[in-house]
Amino acid sequence: MDKVVNKDTRKPENEELERLRFEMRDLTANIVRQVHRRMELSKKIGEIKTNLKMDVKDERVEQEIKSMVLELSDEIGMSKEFATQLIDILLTESKKLQQRHNSETHDLPANSEQKKQTHLSIFLKAKQLELSGKKIIHMEVGEPDFAAPGNIKETLVDSFNTGRYHYTEPAGVMKLRQAIANKLKRGITEDMVTVTVGGRFAVFATIVSLVKRGEEIISIEPAWPAYRDCADFIGAKTCVLRTSIEDAWVPDLDRLEEMITPNTKMIVINYPNNPTGKVLEKRMMQKLVSIAKDNSLYILSDEVYSDYVFGEFDSILDYDYDKSIMISSFSKSYAMTGFRVGYAVANRAILSKIVKVQATALTSVAEPMQYAALAACSSDPSDNVKVMKKRLDFITSRLNKMPVDFVSPDGAMYVFPRLRQQSLADDTVEKLLEMGVAVAPGGGFGDSYDNFIRISACQPQSILEKGLDIIGSVISVE
Repeated sequence: MDKVVNKDTRKPENEELERLRFEMRDLTANIVRQVHRRMELSKKIGEIKTNLKMDVKDERVEQEIKSMVLELSDEIGMSKEFATQLIDILLTESKKLQQRHNSETHDLPANSEQKKQTHLSIFLKAKQLELSGKKIIHMEVGEPDFAAPGNIKETLVDSFNTGRYHYTEPAGVMKLRQAIANKLKRGITEDMVTVTVGGRFAVFATIVSLVKRGEEIISIEPAWPAYRDCADFIGAKTCVLRTSIEDAWVPDLDRLEEMITPNTKMIVINYPNNPTGKVLEKRMMQKLVSIAKDNSLYILSDEVYSDYVFGEFDSILDYDYDKSIMISSFSKSYAMTGFRVGYAVANRAILSKIVKVQATALTSVAEPMQYAALAACSSDPSDNVKVMKKRLDFITSRLNKMPVDFVSPDGAMYVFPRLRQQSLADDTVEKLLEMGVAVAPGGGFGDSYDNFIRISACQPQSILEKGLDIIGSVISVE
């Protein structure tokens, strides 16, 4: 017999449901109104900042607001993580509004802060000048002029002859992953390695798969701009720990620890560093890993330049930290930039997320390129490292005679000098380009480095000498 439901007994429950829904709609409308009111206040604050010629970003005020929100979330029993995500979204939108007002007031393009000169924009300008017939000395990009390993040519031909030009599993060809694991040692196995479309996509896939919109990463600057670009792409916030030439580019790890909030998910490090060539000492790495462990944070360690080290170097793999991701590529060590083969090394759980991103976006790395990388694994890049060290020594010896300050690099393939003149380095970069030398503007590596330039050692010494002659003539007369 069917059960008889007394509809009258459910009526109060239905009424309560409707009442709650109405209250929620009303609250939602009020929240939107309050957010709109906040944005209007933000516009007015932006106008005042513009009139006073103040920087749009005020880290002290942001930190005060965040601390207030965290205290309030404790008081009312709200998730600190959720509260931090909410305030980060509001702060980000406020900053955008104020930047837009600042750009319109000064007749600048929208998002002009993001359109500042970078090594890539200078490279593209240099290429355009070359198309018009002008000769350019390229000291702006980290593209080694060395020849790729000789056995690669035969491998590529063999890939065609044997039909190895199809899809592979998204994680990469097993033989290549085994070769990378064997090279790295430290107990790494092939199922802890995934082959990616260059190191850049490994960075992208790592950040996209492990960080969500509204969450935070900490980046140590000066830094390769791709970390911030990837975070921006997914709506995550990049919190910057700035280092200085006065401190020999050593990061203040006590300050880093203070920057961590419930919303912090990842610390991004890059050693040897691009653009400074800095390598962290063992005790610094130990402390950094300890901080990450204590706060259960991911560490993304970009070690693309790890073969170009002129002293001791600790990889993140030396610390057996299960929330670390090491990224590298074949671009720098083997002069294979156009082959676009990189890799990520992590535990299986993390790696499965990275592989899923690659499978979704790209399927896999081109099979012939993977076999070319496999062939390169049998080559020894140590001669390339010796040549790079010799070139960097030559550049620093020349810079010692110019009005610049710099710290000699511990590795990588760059020198990052600061111009002593008060004029912005962007002006110098443009003057040098007019005179046939392309260098990278320091502002592309962080907001505090406008008076720096990055000089790449990826040219023969005779070419570097000509370029440095021109650099010296420009910066010595400013």
